[in-house]
Amino acid sequence: MTDRELELRNKVKAAAKEYFEAILGGRRKFDYIPASGKLLGIEELENMIDASLDMWLTAGRFNREFETKFAQYLGVKYSLSVNSGSSANLLALSALTSHKLAERALKKGDEVITVAAGFPTTVNPIIQNGLVPVFVDCKIGTYNIDADKIEEALSPKTRAVFIAHTLGNMFDMDRVKAICEKHNLWLIEDSCDALGAEYNGKKAGTIGDIGTFSFYPAHHLTMGEGGAVVTNNPELYKILMSFRDWGRDCCCPPGKDGVCGKRFSQQLGNLPFGYDHKYTYSHTGYNLKITDWQAAIGCAQIDKLDEFLKIREKNAKYLTKKLADLAKYLILPEIENGCKPAWFGYLISVRENSPFSKQELVEYLERNNIGTRQLFAGNILRQPMIVENNIPLRIGSGDLIFSKDLTQEHYRLLPNTEFIMNNTFWVGVFPALSENELDRTSNVIHDFVNKKAL
Repeated sequence: MTDRELELRNKVKAAAKEYFEAILGGRRKFDYIPASGKLLGIEELENMIDASLDMWLTAGRFNREFETKFAQYLGVKYSLSVNSGSSANLLALSALTSHKLAERALKKGDEVITVAAGFPTTVNPIIQNGLVPVFVDCKIGTYNIDADKIEEALSPKTRAVFIAHTLGNMFDMDRVKAICEKHNLWLIEDSCDALGAEYNGKKAGTIGDIGTFSFYPAHHLTMGEGGAVVTNNPELYKILMSFRDWGRDCCCPPGKDGVCGKRFSQQLGNLPFGYDHKYTYSHTGYNLKITDWQAAIGCAQIDKLDEFLKIREKNAKYLTKKLADLAKYLILPEIENGCKPAWFGYLISVRENSPFSKQELVEYLERNNIGTRQLFAGNILRQPMIVENNIPLRIGSGDLIFSKDLTQEHYRLLPNTEFIMNNTFWVGVFPALSENELDRTSNVIHDFVNKKAL
């Protein structure tokens, strides 16, 4: 970069900083307290401007920096950025179908253990790859998979476990990992809601074979849209990169040729010898890359991540203290043994014997400008995406059924998932919230409960 270019860039940044401080700076005021949100500063704006002035529209220098910083933060060997957490999940499971994995490759009809209480794009890739989801129930309090029920749900066709850490609270990694090792199962950690969480000192997403992350505005760090896949397995890394980059066999980054050193010296598939490696495809892949503009935001956000996590933890502990006196009516979140959570949201369940329903409480909160969210799909087996399609699946140790044949008896096989759908919701603890907003949340909940209890 020349001195002149640097001088001009600094002028643009100085003007942007002045604008930010005059127009965008200062603490946000909330008339409506959202359940989630982002926290951006001048550093993100300056990086966005830098990336814009580069006029490099696809992944470039900021992306390389982010992937390196992200891998270092997690302590993993390999990190790949993608355009969303949902794409990260699709990429992770698709990679396990690669022919390059030989006998360990997942094949159509193979089974994958998962849960019904969560976000749909943990389950969607199973269906999209022609695999069979096997649903196991969750525990109330942690809202994670009941690890004690996994082995009874296994069959000779079970090949993988694909589950999420619920709202930043990690599932029983020791138990799940041991089961996977005992039965030679792949383990994908959907850590989209758990960036920075730790289990016995190990970060979420780094213990299984593949970890996935989301950088949507609601998440622990944001790029607006974006996500990442991580692994310590070099073979999986190459496969993941192939699926992310159109399915091509070549590992050369955008705008660079000859990095692999084999551009015109191979014969693959039924192609003629020497066919350009940049246009040789080993998988039916996608284009799931991000732009450098997104990565630039991520580079600023990751430097703030630990502080964000501290604030989320502080806010969650504050809400627990404020709501503790309502334990007769509400179940407050429980932390999985061995876990240091990365609080995404604050889950609350209405006890079954309470004189009010979750629906009543949620509607009261919303009328009083307190944002709420469900635990995503609730029981995904009740969602139109399942019941309106003829999807093969199993529930626990049950036989294979098709989704159009689901009955109330099948739903009752997942009693805690049903409870979560009917009784559980969450409120916000994200870093832009202070004790003022948390006090408002607590006060509105107390007002409602006191009225109903009387």
